[in-house]
Amino acid sequence: MKTYVFDASALFIFLQRKPSSERVNELLKEGMHGGIEILMSAINYGEVHGAIQREYGPDRAASVMNAVKPLPIRLVDATPSRACAAADLKLKYKIYYVDSFAAALAFEHRATLVTSDADFRRLGHQLSVFWLR
Repeated sequence: MKTYVFDASALFIFLQRKPSSERVNELLKEGMHGGIEILMSAINYGEVHGAIQREYGPDRAASVMNAVKPLPIRLVDATPSRACAAADLKLKYKIYYVDSFAAALAFEHRATLVTSDADFRRLGHQLSVFWLR
Protein backbone atom coordinates (compact mmCIF):
# COMPACT_ATOMS: atom_id res chain seq x y z
CA MET A 1 0.00 0.00 0.00
CA LYS A 2 1.27 3.46 -0.90
CA THR A 3 1.96 5.71 2.07
CA TYR A 4 1.91 9.50 2.20
CA VAL A 5 3.10 11.83 4.94
CA PHE A 6 1.36 15.18 5.31
CA ASP A 7 3.45 18.17 6.26
CA ALA A 8 1.57 20.96 8.06
CA SER A 9 1.26 22.84 4.77
CA ALA A 10 -0.81 20.03 3.25
CA LEU A 11 -3.36 20.25 6.03
CA PHE A 12 -3.34 24.07 5.91
CA ILE A 13 -4.06 23.98 2.17
CA PHE A 14 -6.98 21.62 2.74
CA LEU A 15 -8.41 23.65 5.64
CA GLN A 16 -8.05 26.98 3.85
CA ARG A 17 -9.47 25.61 0.59
CA LYS A 18 -6.50 26.91 -1.38
CA PRO A 19 -6.13 25.97 -5.07
CA SER A 20 -4.29 22.69 -4.31
CA SER A 21 -6.91 21.64 -1.75
CA GLU A 22 -8.60 19.43 -4.34
CA ARG A 23 -5.40 17.39 -4.66
CA VAL A 24 -5.28 16.95 -0.88
CA ASN A 25 -8.99 16.10 -0.86
CA GLU A 26 -8.40 13.35 -3.46
CA LEU A 27 -5.72 11.81 -1.25
CA LEU A 28 -8.04 11.97 1.75
CA LYS A 29 -10.83 10.28 -0.24
CA GLU A 30 -8.45 7.53 -1.30
CA GLY A 31 -7.36 7.16 2.32
CA MET A 32 -10.97 6.81 3.45
CA HIS A 33 -11.45 3.98 0.96
CA GLY A 34 -8.32 2.23 2.23
CA GLY A 35 -6.36 2.68 -0.99
CA ILE A 36 -3.51 4.56 0.67
CA GLU A 37 -2.22 5.28 4.15
CA ILE A 38 -1.76 8.89 5.29
CA LEU A 39 0.54 9.66 8.20
CA MET A 40 1.32 12.91 9.97
CA SER A 41 3.78 13.62 12.74
CA ALA A 42 2.15 14.79 15.95
CA ILE A 43 4.68 17.64 15.82
CA ASN A 44 3.32 18.89 12.47
CA TYR A 45 -0.24 18.41 13.71
CA GLY A 46 0.64 20.63 16.67
CA GLU A 47 2.10 23.17 14.27
CA VAL A 48 -1.30 23.43 12.56
CA HIS A 49 -3.09 23.77 15.89
CA GLY A 50 -0.70 26.49 17.06
CA ALA A 51 -1.01 28.51 13.88
CA ILE A 52 -4.81 28.42 14.00
CA GLN A 53 -4.78 29.35 17.67
CA ARG A 54 -2.39 32.25 17.06
CA GLU A 55 -4.54 33.56 14.20
CA TYR A 56 -8.08 32.87 15.45
CA GLY A 57 -7.87 31.97 19.15
CA PRO A 58 -8.14 28.78 21.20
CA ASP A 59 -11.84 28.11 20.62
CA ARG A 60 -11.48 28.15 16.84
CA ALA A 61 -8.32 26.02 17.04
CA ALA A 62 -10.12 23.41 19.15
CA SER A 63 -13.09 23.42 16.79
CA VAL A 64 -10.97 23.00 13.65
CA MET A 65 -8.83 20.25 15.17
CA ASN A 66 -11.98 18.38 16.26
CA ALA A 67 -13.24 18.61 12.67
CA VAL A 68 -9.94 17.12 11.45
CA LYS A 69 -10.15 14.05 13.72
CA PRO A 70 -12.39 11.95 11.43
CA LEU A 71 -10.02 12.39 8.47
CA PRO A 72 -8.01 9.29 7.53
CA ILE A 73 -4.76 10.73 8.89
CA ARG A 74 -2.87 8.54 11.34
CA LEU A 75 -0.94 10.70 13.80
CA VAL A 76 2.50 9.37 14.67
CA ASP A 77 4.15 10.21 17.97
CA ALA A 78 7.54 11.87 18.24
CA THR A 79 9.59 9.17 19.93
CA PRO A 80 13.19 9.77 21.05
CA SER A 81 14.51 7.93 17.98
CA ARG A 82 12.26 9.98 15.67
CA ALA A 83 13.39 13.19 17.37
CA CYS A 84 17.03 12.24 16.77
CA ALA A 85 16.33 11.29 13.14
CA ALA A 86 14.62 14.66 12.69
CA ALA A 87 17.58 16.45 14.27
CA ASP A 88 19.97 14.64 11.92
CA LEU A 89 17.93 15.77 8.89
CA LYS A 90 17.73 19.32 10.21
CA LEU A 91 21.51 19.50 10.46
CA LYS A 92 22.22 17.73 7.18
CA TYR A 93 19.75 19.64 4.99
CA LYS A 94 19.42 22.94 6.91
CA ILE A 95 15.62 22.72 7.25
CA TYR A 96 13.46 23.81 10.15
CA TYR A 97 13.30 21.29 12.99
CA VAL A 98 9.50 21.06 12.81
CA ASP A 99 9.74 20.29 9.07
CA SER A 100 12.39 17.68 9.71
CA PHE A 101 9.81 15.58 11.59
CA ALA A 102 7.71 15.25 8.43
CA ALA A 103 10.79 14.38 6.38
CA ALA A 104 12.02 11.85 8.95
CA LEU A 105 8.61 10.18 9.03
CA ALA A 106 8.57 9.98 5.24
CA PHE A 107 12.04 8.40 5.23
CA GLU A 108 11.09 5.98 8.01
CA HIS A 109 8.02 4.71 6.12
CA ARG A 110 9.47 5.05 2.61
CA ALA A 111 6.55 7.36 1.99
CA THR A 112 5.83 10.29 -0.27
CA LEU A 113 5.87 13.65 1.49
CA VAL A 114 2.88 15.89 0.67
CA THR A 115 3.85 19.56 0.98
CA SER A 116 3.94 23.02 -0.55
CA ASP A 117 6.96 24.05 1.52
CA ALA A 118 9.84 24.89 -0.80
CA ASP A 119 12.34 24.29 2.02
CA PHE A 120 12.00 20.57 1.30
CA ARG A 121 13.72 21.17 -2.06
CA ARG A 122 16.94 21.16 -0.04
CA LEU A 123 16.58 17.39 0.25
CA GLY A 124 17.03 17.07 -3.50
CA HIS A 125 15.94 13.70 -4.81
CA GLN A 126 16.51 11.93 -1.51
CA LEU A 127 12.78 11.88 -0.83
CA SER A 128 9.68 11.36 -2.94
CA VAL A 129 7.58 14.54 -2.79
CA PHE A 130 3.99 15.25 -3.89
CA TRP A 131 4.22 19.00 -4.49
CA LEU A 132 1.24 21.25 -3.80
CA ARG A 133 0.96 24.84 -4.96
